[in-house]
Amino acid sequence: MSEVLFSELVNKPKDTVAKLGRVRDLRLRRRDDEDLMLTTAARAEQNSELVSATTKMFVALMQHDEHARALLLDVIPEAFPWVRFLPREDVQAFLVELVGTLRAVEELGSPAPVVQVITEWRHTAEVHADPELFAVLTKDSEDHGPVPPPS
Repeated sequence: MSEVLFSELVNKPKDTVAKLGRVRDLRLRRRDDEDLMLTTAARAEQNSELVSATTKMFVALMQHDEHARALLLDVIPEAFPWVRFLPREDVQAFLVELVGTLRAVEELGSPAPVVQVITEWRHTAEVHADPELFAVLTKDSEDHGPVPPPS
């Protein structure tokens, strides 16, 4: 992947876009904002098709093959090392939620819900990894009533 400043695209659009003929994607660096990616429509469609096909196969495998589910429970720490801090039943719950969400987002075309599931479970693993934090968050305590909105 090649990188150029966003200003190059603004100042020399033809030269900058021509670089796409030599590289797959072009990262447009912006100083005060998130970088952008410039790619061809065909390349973006190929990436989308790849993700879609992979997701469909993965979800179908998980839904129809008990051995695949068991194997995934054994190998998931390779993809998500932080699951080692989760109890086994939480790892199973994570997989169920992940597969369900993958299946649902296939219809939406947005990866945001999958990223949210992974982020939430990673935070859960962080709590399990810290015995002091886990103790504080899991101890029984009385309810102190509604929390007032911030001012």
